[in-house]
Amino acid sequence: MEIVAGLLIIAVGSFCQSSSYVPINRVREWSWESFWLVQGIFAWLVFPLVGALLAVPSGHGLMELYTANPGAALKCMFFGALWGVGGLTFGLSMRYLGVALGQSIALGTCAGLGTILTPVFTGNAGSLSTAVLAGVVVTLVGIAVIGVAGAMKSASLSEEEKKEAVKDFNFTKGIMVALLAGFMSACFSIGLGFGESLAFEGTPEIFRALPATLMVTLGGFITNAVYCLYQNGRNHSWGDYGRKELYVNNILFCCLAGLLWYSQFFGLSLGKGFLKDSATLLTFSWCILMALNVVFSNVWGIILKEWKGCSRKTVAVMVCGIVILAISSFLPELIK
Repeated sequence: MEIVAGLLIIAVGSFCQSSSYVPINRVREWSWESFWLVQGIFAWLVFPLVGALLAVPSGHGLMELYTANPGAALKCMFFGALWGVGGLTFGLSMRYLGVALGQSIALGTCAGLGTILTPVFTGNAGSLSTAVLAGVVVTLVGIAVIGVAGAMKSASLSEEEKKEAVKDFNFTKGIMVALLAGFMSACFSIGLGFGESLAFEGTPEIFRALPATLMVTLGGFITNAVYCLYQNGRNHSWGDYGRKELYVNNILFCCLAGLLWYSQFFGLSLGKGFLKDSATLLTFSWCILMALNVVFSNVWGIILKEWKGCSRKTVAVMVCGIVILAISSFLPELIK
């Protein structure tokens, strides 16, 4: 039952993450760089800090933990900064491909590379069992099937229909950006791997990964903040921050988007606490999260009518990909 509970918790966090781009659509009259930076303050600083504090026992502090393990903390931040590049291009992948296809390609690449490279980089390659690798392969198959559905969608829609579903739809440019986003985003998992020692003795298993998560998101925030502030200057959009009449609406929805986004890693930490008796699923947990993110992002794609106008065959292929991904989430535990 603990394994089921762990998977369900990860699934809830995944659903929240896949929903995080919905409130962003309610942000009004701000440039992309302005709302991306403001939601990032909540997603990568405020809520990760709150989460990390849950892992700090009474009488201790977070800085005490980081100064005692400076190497691990800096590695988390370094890979977080690299992940930040993936975060920037991740947003662009959805701009060109839409929520469903953009998240699918980027997260699929991220799922496979994050699961495989994290044990390799941290010296735990032995944890990559046949069951784990089989799960990664099935996950990538599911991603590929959804990619095929995306290609079918691109081929079947007129330019007007593409623009109606996704304003800046560009399949070729979107695929290239999504693959880069997935590769760089896998660095988040690597950062978490290096941060396993960032936990106080006796910290509950469900909270152990949260201090490392804060260091990774901090590194990513720095990358994103530098880029967004540069774009503010380049596009003369500094005035966005001075429009007080928009504060309540925009900050509220940026805060909600940030909370939903962070929920995936809060849920991952909690879920892994319940999976502690399954080394296979612990190693595979990153892939589970990314696969479920793809599943729920495509559900939102359907709700937001991004697949409107597609043939039944295209939709059937997409649904088939979702089913494969859902199966991949628990497959390693069945065949280990």
